[in-house]
Amino acid sequence: MTRGCQPSSRALTPLLLAVLLGGASQATEIVGGRPSEPHSRPYMASLQFRGVSGAHFCGGTLIHPRFVLTAAHCLQNTDPTQVNVVLGAHDLRTPEPTQQQFMVSRLFENNYNPQEKLNDVLLLQLDRPAILNAQVAVAPLPRQDQLLPQGTQCLAMGWGRLGTHLPTPRVLQELNVTVVTFLCRPHNVCTIVPRRRAGICFGDSGGPLICDGVLQAVDSFVIRECATRQYPDFFARVSLYVNWIRSVLAMQSGGEGSP
Repeated sequence: MTRGCQPSSRALTPLLLAVLLGGASQATEIVGGRPSEPHSRPYMASLQFRGVSGAHFCGGTLIHPRFVLTAAHCLQNTDPTQVNVVLGAHDLRTPEPTQQQFMVSRLFENNYNPQEKLNDVLLLQLDRPAILNAQVAVAPLPRQDQLLPQGTQCLAMGWGRLGTHLPTPRVLQELNVTVVTFLCRPHNVCTIVPRRRAGICFGDSGGPLICDGVLQAVDSFVIRECATRQYPDFFARVSLYVNWIRSVLAMQSGGEGSP
């Protein structure tokens, strides 16, 4: 997972960063969360391998009827023609009538660097527009270069495992988290859960970090393991990419790209 944050006196030095990133893991589960109210997060997307049982592998966020924002590492070395995007889901093991399924028609990256885990954002263009309703809705974007102060309260969510050796949940999980700046980088938003062992982990990658109703970050990576209480969780800071996102949406939507 990746958390974007403001620079601080405790920001990672290049040497320490290299050491820590050597033990980084892509985020795939929520530890210590709770079930969401059904369909209360209508912008949430599930990325699934086509024709595979238990096929969810990453999350995403609907930001336009034709576009989902996720993490670039989610589809690294993956054939996008084998990926389905599911919207309107709560229980992934039940064929809910609210669900809408799409194929991916095109990918848009922005200089993703897998070694340094930078620019871990990816736009997925859907093969047709989503039908917006109470269960499928667009999440608003932040302002370009908007910063999140330390202490900001946010919500992370996903269908990843409930623990390293625990099964995946049937229904969407969510977790209240707090933005911190220690050990963070300007490209990231970083979060912790104070006073208890909880956080994002393996399977939640690509999912949203929502702060005051706005999509502020994309789940990217954790250091060493999940919910250590020693390191924050890391998200890609969406506000760095708003101008790029809007330019892609406008170009592909004939000037109607503003979400």
